[in-house]
Amino acid sequence: MAVDIRAERKRLFTDFLDNSDESVDGKGYREHVEAMIQEDGSRLLVDLADLRAFDEDLQRKLRKNPVEYMDAFEDALTEVVHSIDAKYIKEGDRVHVGFEGQFGAHRVSPRELLSEYLSSMVQVEGIVTKCSLVRPKVVKSVHYADVTKQFTSREYRDITSNSGAPTGSSYPTRDNDGNLLTTEYGLSVYADHQTLAIQEMPERAPPGQLPRSVDVIIENDLVDTCKPGDRVQITGIYKAIPTRSQGNHGGTFRTVLVANGVKTMTRDQSGLELLGDDLKEIKSIAKRKDLFDLLADSLAPSIFGHQSIKKA
Repeated sequence: MAVDIRAERKRLFTDFLDNSDESVDGKGYREHVEAMIQEDGSRLLVDLADLRAFDEDLQRKLRKNPVEYMDAFEDALTEVVHSIDAKYIKEGDRVHVGFEGQFGAHRVSPRELLSEYLSSMVQVEGIVTKCSLVRPKVVKSVHYADVTKQFTSREYRDITSNSGAPTGSSYPTRDNDGNLLTTEYGLSVYADHQTLAIQEMPERAPPGQLPRSVDVIIENDLVDTCKPGDRVQITGIYKAIPTRSQGNHGGTFRTVLVANGVKTMTRDQSGLELLGDDLKEIKSIAKRKDLFDLLADSLAPSIFGHQSIKKA
């Protein structure tokens, strides 16, 4: 039954990719997939407004329960990419789906990430305060038994996975018959993994209160897309992680945001917008011979004098 539901969700997203005539930028998503292939990318960004126009109920369910849809969506995208260029991705590899656009009530700050948003898709804006090193995370390990001359493999899942419960992280040392196994690190599959800390923007924090922060997990092509000090807009799934030390006694959990889209906010997005008249005025002022004196007079005009200090 679960397979039928996943196949239906996969069919819906395939229909969206094939039949969405135009996205917000005037192109169909089939063209976006082709452009992604030409740019050697591995993630397709989907605007929620386009998904809402195609199927409003699907868009609403995706925001509420993204874990149930992400794997089916990535299966559909991988199949479409394979139909366009069969050699673009290797056997067993996948391309990823990210989301952007207007999230409505699901666009929140780290302070507003409360329990009601757990397991749902949210969009968070903030300042990157900390970045870890990019480290490899094992996805599939391959092992060789000298006695039987056979290879065995094992797949691993953690909190970032959308399918199945998390598995252990230790490599198997023996097979089912008790034969010693040797790990073939060169044949194993790894994914890039990085963690960030995103802090609430100071201008949006309530007066007199410290900014709140949230931990973010990014993987694969999203790693190293931002650095400390950057203002970012991150889309992802808000998840709770039980800690080992709590066992069955603690009632609180650590929460993280598992990202599927990272967008750096430039100065143009958060700064002033200069119109044509403003540019003309700036150019006319630049031609004045007393420009240096004018700039000094305009600096801290409420403080009289101190021209040399202001010019410095």
